[in-house]
Amino acid sequence: MSLLDIYVLGAPILRQETRVVENVDDGVRRLIDDMFETMYAAKGIGLAAPQVGRNERLAVLDIDQKPYVIVNPEIVLREGAHKAEEGCLSIPEIYGDVERAAHVKVKALDRDGEPFELDASELLARCLQHEIDHLHGRLFIDYLGLLKRRAAISKWEKLRKGDKSLTRTVTPREAAAQHKRDEEL
Repeated sequence: MSLLDIYVLGAPILRQETRVVENVDDGVRRLIDDMFETMYAAKGIGLAAPQVGRNERLAVLDIDQKPYVIVNPEIVLREGAHKAEEGCLSIPEIYGDVERAAHVKVKALDRDGEPFELDASELLARCLQHEIDHLHGRLFIDYLGLLKRRAAISKWEKLRKGDKSLTRTVTPREAAAQHKRDEEL
């Protein structure tokens, strides 16, 4: 497994529609493993393929130490509404309140290419919607009102201090430190 660079706000791939995964093969499973390793090292709970520069329609999540792989996910049911704060590994240190469905049902393929359905509420539902949005070129800041979106982008630009790179690198040292903390728990 290896750590992947995470593409940040401004990278064109984050605004592109992904392509359907035709076959979940060993290459896709390697990508899934690398995405999990990268997500954990970056201290995230979800990561979509475009965030690591790939255009496959897949994402990985881990909510309450329960990992999920969703390949070609489709939300088939949305119920209720709930507003809560969100952040994103592609826009680190920027947060905003986003209203999403309180409950969703998602159809997808697992890491072996087998179809499954997932009924989700609370944080899992929010994370699924957030990651599936990435697969369609949408970011959580798109749900913010105009003024809050402008404020978030302005804060992001100040944090970047003129850095024009389109990726951020999670270092092996960060990953090792995270792994050591996880073992201690």
